[in-house]
Amino acid sequence: MLQLNISATAHALNYLPQYYADREGLFAARELSVVATARDPWTGVLDDLATGAADVVLGGLWVPAMYAQGPRKLVVFAQVNHQFPKALVTRTPRPDFAWSELIGKTVLAPGIGGSAPYAFTAGLIREAGVNPASITFLRDLSTPMFVEMFEAGLGEAIVTDLVAAEAMQSKGTGYIASDYTVTGGLGPNSVYYCLADRYVELTDRLARFCSSLQESMHLLKSVTTTDLGPLLTAHWPAIAEEPLHAACERMLRSRTWDTVRIDPDATDRWMRILADEKMVHSAPSFVDLIDTAVLDRLSLDGVSASLR
Repeated sequence: MLQLNISATAHALNYLPQYYADREGLFAARELSVVATARDPWTGVLDDLATGAADVVLGGLWVPAMYAQGPRKLVVFAQVNHQFPKALVTRTPRPDFAWSELIGKTVLAPGIGGSAPYAFTAGLIREAGVNPASITFLRDLSTPMFVEMFEAGLGEAIVTDLVAAEAMQSKGTGYIASDYTVTGGLGPNSVYYCLADRYVELTDRLARFCSSLQESMHLLKSVTTTDLGPLLTAHWPAIAEEPLHAACERMLRSRTWDTVRIDPDATDRWMRILADEKMVHSAPSFVDLIDTAVLDRLSLDGVSASLR
């Protein structure tokens, strides 16, 4: 049996298709053993790639984008998130929320796990015709720390993952004003990438992995959060069932887990957002970042028609 070692930037609900594929034996059915490790701090994933401890990284596309014109040669080959599963939480319910309501306000945007929560939010704000500079963003601290501060009275809104958002909503300390899986459109939020000089060597393992992951996403379309309950509890035993299941239900209803194939237009949009934030010298093109050879091979081989 072949082995694929994955170093992940988190152990997160939005990575569920990978965990579900493992639980359902989809990797094993393709003679593949997947060993996944979550790194804290998340930047350890790059060290793992460099030392060979990891074959593949699971994390945000913004990292390969920033390195596209830099010192590391990385190849992105698949995604696990077709949308950005985040939310903007406000202190009171805002059923008709508009981004202009945040002008002159303070928004907490956790950043210890990376810059994407702020950057994508700033992109949505610009797309709505509002200047992000008209809003004060507090950044660089962890989600738990900012949630605690928000609940203690700091800021008027917070950007967070759907589990934390649902937890605040269940306690009445915050309300989801904008669920990005509803309002944010498509985008490759979390992707898989490897060192460019190992891509050919890993191709067979990556094909088995991607085929398994796509099958997992297909199966998830016909399950409920009740069906997933034991898996959710096994992975996140410290999180209360209600917000965990509610967040999972949001993702199941969304397009977050639609496909492993990365959309070119959605990628270009995300790159424009990063360029607007000056996180890249210029927006990398789809072909600069993504190699579709593995997924194209699956389509040609007929392994998964849904990959076409």
